[in-house]
Amino acid sequence: MLAARGKAVGRRRALFKGFSVPPPDHVGDAGGLIRLRDLIAHIVIVEVAKFEKRREARRLDRVLSPTQIDQGLAKVKISPEGREPSVPTPTQVDIANAVETALEAFIDGRYLVVIDEIEFRDLD
Repeated sequence: MLAARGKAVGRRRALFKGFSVPPPDHVGDAGGLIRLRDLIAHIVIVEVAKFEKRREARRLDRVLSPTQIDQGLAKVKISPEGREPSVPTPTQVDIANAVETALEAFIDGRYLVVIDEIEFRDLD
């Protein structure tokens, strides 16, 4: 598994909760080498698929158990989902656009990639 985490210089807390994705199937090809561009695209594609799955699960009506209701009361939020979102969401994420945005953000220096304590600056 490939683990990802976000850290900002000068901050103790992580930018986001760490996550992991399985490596691309073709990593074993060409001696296990992969271009950073392809790795970023792979991570975006996997994360978009996870997002779509979570969004679909939220659309479905659910019946809550008494325990889930009590837990929701403790958090001051009982959320059975299945409701219409307050902000309209697109019907489907444009994966090509998401990948392009992630690559552009890397080129613009919005984030950096460090693998085994080595910073990578070139997508290819």
